[in-house]
Amino acid sequence: MANILTKSGIDLKKRKVIIFQLIISIVYLVGLIGMSIEDVRPYFQILTPFHLLLNFGILLYFHKEWNKDFWIFLAIGFTLGYGSEVLGVHTGFPFGNYAYGPVLGFQILEVPLMIGVNWLILVYTTGNLFANKINNDWLAAGLAALAMMLIDVLIEPVAVALDFWDWENGLIPVSNFIGWLGVAFLIQLFYRKLKFNKENTISWFLLFNLITFFALLNFIL
Repeated sequence: MANILTKSGIDLKKRKVIIFQLIISIVYLVGLIGMSIEDVRPYFQILTPFHLLLNFGILLYFHKEWNKDFWIFLAIGFTLGYGSEVLGVHTGFPFGNYAYGPVLGFQILEVPLMIGVNWLILVYTTGNLFANKINNDWLAAGLAALAMMLIDVLIEPVAVALDFWDWENGLIPVSNFIGWLGVAFLIQLFYRKLKFNKENTISWFLLFNLITFFALLNFIL
């Protein structure tokens, strides 16, 4: 009887993962189609903050350990990511000179709150790739930060085309990617050093869809 119940529980978990993978795929596919069609694109641009919240909510739903260190990670990750953007918008450091458009929603200090959420999503999903594969915290943080920078290379042209933000003179500076690498590395170190369960069965799949989404939009827009 116990074996039957255990097997039933495992099957239920597998079904839950499959259902959410299907939801993620559908949301990204619909978003890809919507962003590709000029006549309906403005409506999908408006939905961007809700899309980010959905991604974040799914990650948190599959997160396994809500201890003090995890809450500290969320607070530090959001603060450092968002704070670096506020600094960047107002001083040009560490990313360069840029300004946010209205697409990403409500702003404080000229930076959308969803940008802090976006930093958390990217740090969490890229950090998760190396969480149980590399023991050295500094190496894992560096590789995860490098992955984030490469993802930003895909995101930047699409974000400009969709009016998420604009760069001075329309040029994406090299300083943006160096700044991303530096800030990402700092947050990744906190992700590694803080003690919480870093297993997440949906994280890699969400990250795969995110990368595919922006990679395809680079060819479409």
